[in-house]
Amino acid sequence: MRSMSEIGHREVKAFAFDRVNLPKEIADKHRAQVRGLRERLARKIADDPSFDLVKMLHAGSVAKGTALRTVHDLDVAVYVKAGSAPISDRELPPWLADKLAEANPNMGRDQFVPQEHCVTVSFRGSGLDVDVVPVLYEGAANDCGYLVRKRTGMRVLTSIPLHLKFIRDRKERHGQDFAQLIRLVKWWREKANDADFRFKSFLIELLWAHLADGGLALGDYPEALGEFFTFLVTGGLRRRIVFTDHYSASDLPGPTGGAIEIFDPVNPKNNVAVNYGVAERDRIEKAAHVALDALDDAGTAAPKGEEIECWREVLGSAFRG
Repeated sequence: MRSMSEIGHREVKAFAFDRVNLPKEIADKHRAQVRGLRERLARKIADDPSFDLVKMLHAGSVAKGTALRTVHDLDVAVYVKAGSAPISDRELPPWLADKLAEANPNMGRDQFVPQEHCVTVSFRGSGLDVDVVPVLYEGAANDCGYLVRKRTGMRVLTSIPLHLKFIRDRKERHGQDFAQLIRLVKWWREKANDADFRFKSFLIELLWAHLADGGLALGDYPEALGEFFTFLVTGGLRRRIVFTDHYSASDLPGPTGGAIEIFDPVNPKNNVAVNYGVAERDRIEKAAHVALDALDDAGTAAPKGEEIECWREVLGSAFRG
């Protein structure tokens, strides 16, 4: 990018603060509603230790501090006694909806809606939705339990607290810019004009962790975004990405043949991109190429209005520079 560019780190940071980031007061309200669900479940369990649900943990972008202003639903995990849950994956969400309704007598049963792999809890007053994902739990340490993978029904070992710790450790190590750049790329993803574009938040978080751990400077947002998109278009998704916070590299499987191999920091057997084929990978690379071209053009554009138009290719029409 040219040194005389009129749009730099300060302008992108201001845009993120004004339009991208979830304001603290709204995040606190969201957390309060989740806290209410958790407290009512805790009371139910205290009154009836034989209840089939064990605990509820806040998960997802709000818990990690990477949520966008546009967030309209939250993610929580509810730990279910594995021996009590229905064997059929199809029966698990309706069963869980009944259990959650039982633990929340102040809410109507119609506010607990079974989905394919979770239960959506709808709050009538705020309009907020909370997606409650079941974790089959057998009492393992670090709250390790099994998620039921969407589409395949495969059981996948996970730990919500260790995932949150993974992001928290990077935020402490790399500073506030780490979470901000995650939010900016998630915003870019949301503005992509492609109904088939898949690039889930967890992948974005892990890619930024990989780049930051590898020494990528994060203090200049235009430069860092350019490096991120360059990584994608130069084959970054075609290289195996792993983290050894909680296991050794020797615990990883041999080549899986997957189009993308990015392994869960908690479970070395879980390629979190296993459902992404060549077409999805190519679509991410193509979108990154468009974004990178726009950033390169922004660095040489004049006057400022043309530079703003280039940035809108990346951050959407709301960007004003």
